[in-house]
Formats: sequence, structure tokens, C-alpha cells
Amino acid sequence: MEFDTYLRFILVLVFVLGLVLALGWVLKRSGISGQAIAGKGRRLGVVETAFLGPKHRLVLVRRDAVEHLVLIGPNHAEVVESGIGGALHESFKAMVGREAAPTPPSGSGA
Repeated sequence: MEFDTYLRFILVLVFVLGLVLALGWVLKRSGISGQAIAGKGRRLGVVETAFLGPKHRLVLVRRDAVEHLVLIGPNHAEVVESGIGGALHESFKAMVGREAAPTPPSGSGA
């Protein structure tokens, strides 16, 4: 092979790696990277992320039916608000209430 073939190969490789890095950066800035689609039975999830600056962001985390607002910085994470009732909060309480309610005994008794 000649020198121009090697040079072309290296330039194409650098171009493709640059595209991959640019796509990763865009996904990270938009908050998409690292989030799996929440399926049934998942108790923990990130509801929403808001970037406040290049190094700080607010994250709304859901556990069961309770949400927590967390401020994340480069060297710390701090809970801003805790125990926020999520969108599923009322339906979750209703479901738990049905399961915990005693069932009336069947039959007429004595």
C-alpha cells in the first residue's frame, strides 16, 4: 500500500471517532445518555433533569411514588426538597389502601 492510502485511512478513522464523540456529547448535554426505559416493577428512576450551568444540574428522582429534588455539583450532591408526591402518588395510595383494607367475612355467621 502507498502512503496516501494509509493517510486516507487515518483521516477517515479520526473523522468517525469525532462523530462518535460529538454524538456522545450531544446526548449527555440533552440528558438522554445513561437512562434506561423504566419498565414495570421498577422502583427507582430519574423523572427529569435540568441543567443550571456547565457543572450544576437539578435532578428529580422518583422512588416508588415519592419524588426527591437533588442539586448535583462537581463535588457535592444536596437534597433540595424531599418527599414530593409524584404523579402516581394518589393512585399508589389508593392501590395500597385497597390491598390493606380488610375483606368482609363471607357467610352469615351464627
